[in-house]
Amino acid sequence: MSDLITKFKTLSIASPALSREQNAFNTQWQSVLKSGQVEQQLDQMNLFLRDNTFLVSTLQPTETDVEVFEAVLPLSKQLVSATKDVKDVYAKYRHVFRWVDYLQNLLAVPSGEQLTLNHDLELPREIIEKKKKTDGKAAEGKTDAEAKEGKKAGKKAAEGEQKQRGKPDEETLKKLREEAKAKKAAKKAAKAQEEAAKGKDGTSSAAAGELPAPSVIDFRVGFIQKAVKHPNADSLYVSTIDVGDEEGPRTVCSGLVKHFPLEAMQERYVVVVCNLKPVNMRSIKSTAMVLCGSDEEHVEFVEPPAGSVAGDKVFFEGYGAEEPLKQLNPKKKIWEALQPHFSTNDALEVFFKKDDGSALKLTNAKGESFKVASIKNANVR
Repeated sequence: MSDLITKFKTLSIASPALSREQNAFNTQWQSVLKSGQVEQQLDQMNLFLRDNTFLVSTLQPTETDVEVFEAVLPLSKQLVSATKDVKDVYAKYRHVFRWVDYLQNLLAVPSGEQLTLNHDLELPREIIEKKKKTDGKAAEGKTDAEAKEGKKAGKKAAEGEQKQRGKPDEETLKKLREEAKAKKAAKKAAKAQEEAAKGKDGTSSAAAGELPAPSVIDFRVGFIQKAVKHPNADSLYVSTIDVGDEEGPRTVCSGLVKHFPLEAMQERYVVVVCNLKPVNMRSIKSTAMVLCGSDEEHVEFVEPPAGSVAGDKVFFEGYGAEEPLKQLNPKKKIWEALQPHFSTNDALEVFFKKDDGSALKLTNAKGESFKVASIKNANVR
């Protein structure tokens, strides 16, 4: 079926003019195709097609629909043939199957290669669950109340047990205090020894009191394919960002709603910190962080130089040959130790200020600078 695009171009379907948002959808699906992650995106595709006729949110099919269709058709046939409970599969992927059925008929796919669907099969009604907003204060109050009740119950149990066993004499109490004190001191000494040993490998020098090398941080150029408002947090955007990973783009939550309109978050290059520990932000896992410069009033993106490509390595001068850590351990406070040393100079270039006062510019393999738009002496994070 390698001639599907050619066949599609011969149809009398006018190519729709794409808006900026539709272009972002288009870029996102092209990235999915390139990464070979179509199968992993079937659930998300079904959800998207529930509210949109085609993959780029157009009223007519586009070449992207046809390219994705070519990959989805064999997957959908496999889904139907590999299960005895066809009804469940139909119900789960009803919107994908509707889309496949339309395109296979539009493109006149030979009957032997088509997805065979039972249009008379009665499917259960689709239930669209709406997430209930939880009252944070109420939940917190409930938690505190439960904790107090737990403490009361524990205290009563302890008192009851003490009554049964009898109150220990003064000599026993003194002995117990001394044992607890010795145990605490031994634990503290062991922890100090462990931290000192870890400091020798350079990966936890922050815990040992020394500033780690900035090369441990995985800075990369990223391309925001698509950004939307977080469904559960008014202050957050949820972006799909290509950072050059083989497995495809990452999902990144950013608290930038107050500083940038949604339009400014679409299809742009940014600098991304890629090895922070993933965190759940209101039920959505964020796997990276967009680097920005700020002062008390403004926030600006750290801008990659012209010609940058998603996945380009970004580093401070002198550290280009070193490999960053796969993931920063939050317990070692490496990011917290390094970040206060990031700022911008009078030329608006991002730099790292070493303990000896020297400054190393943020750069790439070409030796180009990374800048903010207007903030000098910015807090870069």
